[in-house]
Amino acid sequence: QLQLVESGGGLVQSGGSLRLSCAASGFTLENYAIGWFRQAPGKEREGVSCISSSGGVINYASSVKGRFTISRDNAKNTVYLQMNNLEPEDTAFYICARGWGSTCLAGFASWGQGTQVTVSS
Repeated sequence: QLQLVESGGGLVQSGGSLRLSCAASGFTLENYAIGWFRQAPGKEREGVSCISSSGGVINYASSVKGRFTISRDNAKNTVYLQMNNLEPEDTAFYICARGWGSTCLAGFASWGQGTQVTVSS
């Protein structure tokens, strides 16, 4: 059964760091792009970052570029989102998703349950 499980969220002060993990099971992670999304209360879901199956193509939202780093360890079936210099505006529910294929361009087929990130000022 395909499953994506996020972890690593929590409460952190402004300027702090968190590392989110997206643990995959039920499919071969190395064949798929993985994206991170977030949704804050009252706002639409937005894409944060995406990494292609090979790791060769990485995208970031302009709001997180230079502060967040996405990476993947296919041997551990896990994709990470390192978040540094966090700001209160980063407070949201973070969700990882599996792409339809190897690139970030084809959209996303399956979604995890998410993890809450709260940044205090």
